[in-house]
Amino acid sequence: RQMCIRDRITILAAEEMRRFGTQPKAALLSHSHFGTSNSPSARKMRAARDLVRLRAPWLEVDGEMHGDAALDPQLRRSMASATLSGEANLLVMPNLDSANIAFNLLKTAAGNNVTIGPVLLGAARPVHVLTPSATVRRLINMTAWAVVDCSEARSLGD
Repeated sequence: RQMCIRDRITILAAEEMRRFGTQPKAALLSHSHFGTSNSPSARKMRAARDLVRLRAPWLEVDGEMHGDAALDPQLRRSMASATLSGEANLLVMPNLDSANIAFNLLKTAAGNNVTIGPVLLGAARPVHVLTPSATVRRLINMTAWAVVDCSEARSLGD
């Protein structure tokens, strides 16, 4: 069975976090909360969770869940099937629309408009995206990220 895109994204993002010294804790987000819906979107996120657990047993991952549960371990404790410990630090969205919405909300509400990303993963060469709203700080962050990517590629003989 081939990997679907959500599990590939989750594993690539978790590997990138580990490369920068952060132990990832992934939450697969949905409108559904631990099986409260059987919609195609909810099933897609549950299937991604199962594939990630199979293909990356080193990664702590849980879902499908609401965003507040991903960030609030106390709220999640009331869910019998929840396995994620502490706060999630890797949020995987069900689609590009929700990812863009969440990214912009979080950068404004929690990040003082300072972000790293969006980050493109899985490309053959280092490449990143800057949106028209990119601040000088984000330009610096993404340039630094690209430099690290390029120097690692060079050291691997690429």
